Amino acid sequence: MVFYFRPFAGKTGIASIRVVPLRSKFNTVSQKALLGLCIVLLLPVASYFIVKTVSKDAIAMPRKYYPEYTVDTVIRGKQVSDTVWYELANDTFTNQLGKQIQIDDLRGKIIIADFFFTRCPSICPYLTRNMKDLQDALRLKDVTKRIDTTFVQFLSFSVDPERDSVPVLKQYADRYGVNHDVWWLLTGPKKKIYDFAINEIKLPVQDGGTVDTAFIHTEKFALIDRKGIIRGYYNGLDTAALSRLAEDLTLLMLEKDKKESSPVLAELLSLWPIYLIVIAAVAIFVTIARKPKNKKS
Repeated sequence: MVFYFRPFAGKTGIASIRVVPLRSKFNTVSQKALLGLCIVLLLPVASYFIVKTVSKDAIAMPRKYYPEYTVDTVIRGKQVSDTVWYELANDTFTNQLGKQIQIDDLRGKIIIADFFFTRCPSICPYLTRNMKDLQDALRLKDVTKRIDTTFVQFLSFSVDPERDSVPVLKQYADRYGVNHDVWWLLTGPKKKIYDFAINEIKLPVQDGGTVDTAFIHTEKFALIDRKGIIRGYYNGLDTAALSRLAEDLTLLMLEKDKKESSPVLAELLSLWPIYLIVIAAVAIFVTIARKPKNKKS
């Protein structure tokens, strides 16, 4: 485009000035805006998959005990073996409040279990105090960090059910400061309790000392996950083992079932319609903006 101008009196000068059309600048800005918008929309999804891939094996979860069998399936032309683990059988016991408790009712909760009897003169009082410390530690964490600990259940099975009646268990629980909501002291037929300890929790029969040599007397705490799978055994008299139990419990609280979809991914996927609408709207807007207008002759 050429302009005439008069820089000095009596003289005429001619200069050629390049003028960039406003529409061209607008098209360039629109393309950059569209690119930036696409990056912003796709970045959360890309970041999620990158973090998921990199951190897949970053944390060592507590091991699972007692595999039963494996199931082989073909997924996308690749054979995948899935281990089926032993899960606790359903049994019914009575707690210190006289309430009937079924093991299957605890599915979805993490269980810490041990075995004791109220007249035990040796290790049981120490086991009970250490279990109490775990109970109080979870309550403190719940208050200070607002972590939901309602799905953690403590179970203490009496191996002397003939003497440990419901009133006796209630008195024992009150003496040690048991929270009746999250910690149950259980009794029932002796054979059922012993079968559960030996065949389900997989604990051995040991000498009970001078009180009764037929008692199951073990210092072990058992950690059981939401599905009823045993995830660990810990010495209830060893502070290092109890610290490891607390760490494993925290990991199980955060553990996600591989068969369940991620809530984060579900949240991102739920926004895809909005993403597509926004991208389509911007694309249409840019197309219209770039379309040249008919020039009048």
